[in-house]
Amino acid sequence: MSFIVILIGLLAQVFFSARILIQWFLSEKKHEVISPTLFWVFSLMGSYLMFYYGWLRNDFSIIVGQFISFYIYIGNLSLKGVWKKVPLLFRVLIILTPPIILTIYSHNDGESFVDVFLRNKDIPLWLVVFGTIGQITFTFRFVYQWIYSVRKKVSSLPPTFWWISLTGSAIIVAYAIMRQDPILILGQSFGCVSYIRNLMIGYNSSKKGKV
Repeated sequence: MSFIVILIGLLAQVFFSARILIQWFLSEKKHEVISPTLFWVFSLMGSYLMFYYGWLRNDFSIIVGQFISFYIYIGNLSLKGVWKKVPLLFRVLIILTPPIILTIYSHNDGESFVDVFLRNKDIPLWLVVFGTIGQITFTFRFVYQWIYSVRKKVSSLPPTFWWISLTGSAIIVAYAIMRQDPILILGQSFGCVSYIRNLMIGYNSSKKGKV
């Protein structure tokens, strides 16, 4: 990997780690699991960078995972009333960047796209499938979270969100080890601690609520 690619990946993980630390700190402070606005702001920024990282790494599983969760982050910012405060031009640019890049690249050389991402000799197809399953599982936590939040009409992080996070994270760590990807290993290993702690906070909070 080139220095630029590593730097982009590290910056993405910095944002992802920052969102975890902020959410974890504020949840510990309130003794309940909360969904702070900065969690979603940093999620969006990290996802934007991770999308490019996956692209530069020719890693289909990363791109798929980020493409889906990217718009869920925007949805949560909308629920919090923050997204509409972002300048319109900037919002349009953020929303359109991922699909425009994918469309242009696949349109110009669709066969090359398939060769690079699905027939890459450096990444066996079974490993691409395995990594994609991990990313889809990991991303599904936000799909679940989004459906849950829309029903509740408030952005929140329910216990199931953290269980899905743990499952998806475990698969991604295994995939990252096989891909020898230190960026993914670092990010996911750190996250697991927060997922477990949030489950503990949620459990303790629910026990107090029943007393």
